[in-house]
Amino acid sequence: MKILQSLEKPAITHSQLVRYAGASGDFNPIHTVVPVAKQAGLGDVISHGMLVMGFAGQALTQWFPRADLRDFKVRFVNMTHPGEKLTVTGQITDEIERDGESRWLGELTVKSADQIKLSGQFEVAKVVK
Repeated sequence: MKILQSLEKPAITHSQLVRYAGASGDFNPIHTVVPVAKQAGLGDVISHGMLVMGFAGQALTQWFPRADLRDFKVRFVNMTHPGEKLTVTGQITDEIERDGESRWLGELTVKSADQIKLSGQFEVAKVVK
């Protein structure tokens, strides 16, 4: 098992969520309008899950060239709120042969100080330089 270098993200901001809504086209008000989020029982707005997944993807492309990525899947575990700082951690867990290519299998996690937000698996071509 090989541990990969963690990616630390600054605290999520409300304005970041508004900008992400505009970029993604996801204008669900639970992500940007505090009274709507509170009325829905969330206490505050919540981050778009795909923003959190994007942080995981950012870590993947720092660990491996994007062209080597073969598979990436995630499971959303907990909601992320403004003010939370997230860390992406990962590790290579196995090596396989698939479609005539050596590949690494790995796991990653996105978490705040006290809670896992996302867990995932990836598969990348093993390119030794």
